[in-house]
Amino acid sequence: MNSSVFECQTPPDRAAPSHAQDAAHRLLGQLLALADVQLGGSRPWDIQLKHPDAAARILASGSLGFGETYMLGWWDCAALDQCIARVLGSGIEDAAGRLSYVLQGLKVRWLNRQTARRAPQVAATHYDLGNDFFQAMLDSSMAYSCGYWAEADSLEAAQQAKLELVCRKLGLRRGMRLLDIGCGWGSLVKFAAEHHGVECTGVTISAAQAEHARERCRGLPVRIVTSDYRTFADAGGATFDRIASIGMFEHVGHKNYRRFLEVARSLLSEDGLFLLHTIGRNHARTETDPWIDKYIFPNSELPRLDQIAAATTGRFIVEDVHNFGADYDRTLLAWHTRFEAAWPAFADRYGEQFHRMWRYYLLAAAGLFRTRKNSLWQLVLSPKGVPGGYRRPH
Repeated sequence: MNSSVFECQTPPDRAAPSHAQDAAHRLLGQLLALADVQLGGSRPWDIQLKHPDAAARILASGSLGFGETYMLGWWDCAALDQCIARVLGSGIEDAAGRLSYVLQGLKVRWLNRQTARRAPQVAATHYDLGNDFFQAMLDSSMAYSCGYWAEADSLEAAQQAKLELVCRKLGLRRGMRLLDIGCGWGSLVKFAAEHHGVECTGVTISAAQAEHARERCRGLPVRIVTSDYRTFADAGGATFDRIASIGMFEHVGHKNYRRFLEVARSLLSEDGLFLLHTIGRNHARTETDPWIDKYIFPNSELPRLDQIAAATTGRFIVEDVHNFGADYDRTLLAWHTRFEAAWPAFADRYGEQFHRMWRYYLLAAAGLFRTRKNSLWQLVLSPKGVPGGYRRPH
């Protein structure tokens, strides 16, 4: 269990002057009004303050303070996803806590926070929380990435549709060799082996994920390797007919984009295809949200499309770009529903602060994708270009 979850503690009571608290309350109320969110209002997206210092802490720490005070129970909201969508859609988050974003931006700009040495941090913090926990929240495929809801009416159907879409975009055929970089609990390699007769290798940095993936894929032509992608490539070995990476590129970092694509290129056959599935940002700001970085995905960084394109230069031809980021809103809400239903079984293990942290993570992310400030891209890349051109399957 990540100890940083419990760093968000209520500070000792201080006799803060009531006029200072009132001033902070008024200022926060004025800012939120720009997003049509009221303090003490009766609408589902309105905020109810529970602690007199909540407003001051939010104003002082911006996004970090907003999330931490929610974790502490200092404020509540009946429809958190709607509240976050309104706040982020209005742009008022830039008016409070600029310093935390500036400091985070300097870290991202000047430091390589995604080195091979630091890579295991996200596994320890997030992915190793407990396989049973993620089993309760995810569908039976254990896919922890955006579902494809074009014709789906359930989380299970959306994830099956996404996995089949990936396989069809890659043109998988029986006997091919598929590498999944960042395979998680083995959702794609299991699906590809079962439904397309493909021999698969999955790579993950998480020992807990690897153990579970091996158990799920027992009896299938699937090999699971616990390794950083750089270490895996340096070890040498065979090339692959197809490569996929689903929901892992968010942990690579802009200083390593070219290295990541070099790895993929070195492991792919000359006539192969590489599918890259990643969340992306539609704004120029480079820093990661400070709350997400501290409590959910340490060292994460969302790419821009132009950064990915620049990193492909001299390595790959971009054959296809598909954006279905709006589907992440629905995926996250489905995960939240399953998480809340399963929570009583995990309450004693994780505690109420974790409960509020995870609820905030899922619902705030749903609200963010609803604003369309973030996207979900699937790119199909080829080493030299598909003869006659690539045709996206329907």
